[in-house]
Amino acid sequence: MAQKIVPSLWFDMQAEEAALYYIDVFGDGRIVSTARYPEGAPGPAGEVMSVEFEVAGMRLDGINGGPQFPFTEAVSLQVKCADQAEVDRLWDRFVGDGGEEGQCGWLKDRYGLSWQIIPEGVDEVFADPDPARAQRAVQAMLGMTRLDVAALRAAADGVPVG
Repeated sequence: MAQKIVPSLWFDMQAEEAALYYIDVFGDGRIVSTARYPEGAPGPAGEVMSVEFEVAGMRLDGINGGPQFPFTEAVSLQVKCADQAEVDRLWDRFVGDGGEEGQCGWLKDRYGLSWQIIPEGVDEVFADPDPARAQRAVQAMLGMTRLDVAALRAAADGVPVG
């Protein structure tokens, strides 16, 4: 069965560029289809109206709708990374390509789309049955931009981070 829910991302005329960028960042994906504005449409005739693409196994739709609706942090894409090396690679790529670091594992890419770059193991640290361990990990996270699961585990154990 095809993916039932497909997130639609509104761009200011960079949908195709963004799709190709995301495919390159993740190294896994493809353009599925591209639709162009016809004569008499609200966009320039012949220009890309929308692009459907897959990245890291997820189908997305990019729309070239203009500047009316920029991205906000109200919606983000969460990437669950296998290890710290993957966190570091994605973080460095997004931020290094004109993105912006945020707090607690969040960042904005060069298009303004928010991402949460999450290392495997973070959920178990925050859900520790010992509330004091979980609290120490959460407090350590609040001081981080890029998440470091080893540092969060150390903080849970009472080892100061930083």
